[in-house]
Amino acid sequence: MPPAASSGSDGRDGFRGSASDISREAADRTTHRSLARRLEGINIYLVGMMGAGKSAVGRPLAAALGYRFLDADTTIEQVAGQPIPAIFEQEGEAGFRALETAVLDRIASWHSLVVATGGGAVTRPENWGHLHQGVVVWLDAADAVLLQRLSADPTPRPLMAGPDPHGRLRELLEQRRPFYAQADLHIVQGSGPPEQVALQVLDGLPSILKERQAGPSEPLTLINGDGAITSSLN
Repeated sequence: MPPAASSGSDGRDGFRGSASDISREAADRTTHRSLARRLEGINIYLVGMMGAGKSAVGRPLAAALGYRFLDADTTIEQVAGQPIPAIFEQEGEAGFRALETAVLDRIASWHSLVVATGGGAVTRPENWGHLHQGVVVWLDAADAVLLQRLSADPTPRPLMAGPDPHGRLRELLEQRRPFYAQADLHIVQGSGPPEQVALQVLDGLPSILKERQAGPSEPLTLINGDGAITSSLN
């Protein structure tokens, strides 16, 4: 369900802005519902580097489509019963990646989800078997934007530990960029708010969805093995 409208300054109708703003919002909701029907419940997987805003963008994107939002890293922590840094410490990156693959396998059996994946999920070929069951969207951002966001985020990131986080970020991005490029949709974002990036995704999705072919307007004419015209293959 779309988020409830906030109360306006006059407290009457729950909207802020002019009549044209309200009309545009109504038109957007209609467009998003139409897009959701075309998606037919297939999952949308957001991929990209840590700091790309996958979770922040995923929530308004899911709300616009009437989907549920799921953070894969949070799900991994729930399954493991411990935070990701502890998993890395006890199991190493290989152990974490194996658990990540198992979680993505489970998620792939669900539907109507916007899923924020971990930054390194794309590095395992077996994960792509799960991701390509849905639509994969790469949220791309400049190094400076990523670093600024990571610096402001207190979340521990095991792969970014070290004296040179900027150099480590560039190294990881260089390794992962070819994997991210396998996404169905590439969104280059600036420094705008998550809601703006979600709109970029919504605007881009129709370009990668194939239109369903309409059925024949008239019954098919078939010819059986004896050369006679029939309406059935039996």
